[in-house]
Amino acid sequence: MTLKLFELVGTDAERPFSPFCWRTRMALAHKGLGAESIPWCFTEKAAIAPHKSEKVPVLLDGETAVADSWAIAAYLEDSYPDRPSLFGGAGGRAMARMLNWWGDVTVVGGMFPLIVADIPGHLKPVDAAYFRQSREARFGKPLEEVTANRDKAVEGFRKSLDPMRLTLKTQNFLGGDAPNYADYIVFGAFQWARVVSPFKLLSQDDPVHAWREKLLDAFDGMARKSPGYAV
Repeated sequence: MTLKLFELVGTDAERPFSPFCWRTRMALAHKGLGAESIPWCFTEKAAIAPHKSEKVPVLLDGETAVADSWAIAAYLEDSYPDRPSLFGGAGGRAMARMLNWWGDVTVVGGMFPLIVADIPGHLKPVDAAYFRQSREARFGKPLEEVTANRDKAVEGFRKSLDPMRLTLKTQNFLGGDAPNYADYIVFGAFQWARVVSPFKLLSQDDPVHAWREKLLDAFDGMARKSPGYAV
């Protein structure tokens, strides 16, 4: 039975851009599983309400619906044990859970104020209005003011990635010799940024940049083939 995946898109249905949806896309590819993409926009909450979620990704596997990228990764690991492991065992899953929070708070949370003003331009008018109103309420100011100082603010974001750089000094990927879900957690954020913003979050001589390039080429270049900016 074909898996189906609700993914966040804007005006271009071929340009999914949620960091969490990209975690799931990479996890599916790692498992060697295909999924039919169901494009979903911010204001289409009724479409996923039957699956008890207000956000994507939502994975449909027959009669089973799974919402949230972490829950989906765990589901894929448990439901398809004969395919390549996302975690490499219980210990790897436990460590990935911590990294999942680090990815949310430090990586996604750190880059969001740097790229947020670039996102409405990729959305349909009704979604752009929703996004701007909800995010400006969160920040307490216009999105353009949020990103106004990003040329300087990006240095703090880059510094926050030092634990990752130190890790990549001794191994090729966060998962070790080969990528696993630990890598996809962080990569999802960088792919999100690449899809929605021309702003350069990383310098080209950064080991994190080199790591990102390898993941862009993974799975026959799946992520690189998705429309995005050359950053």
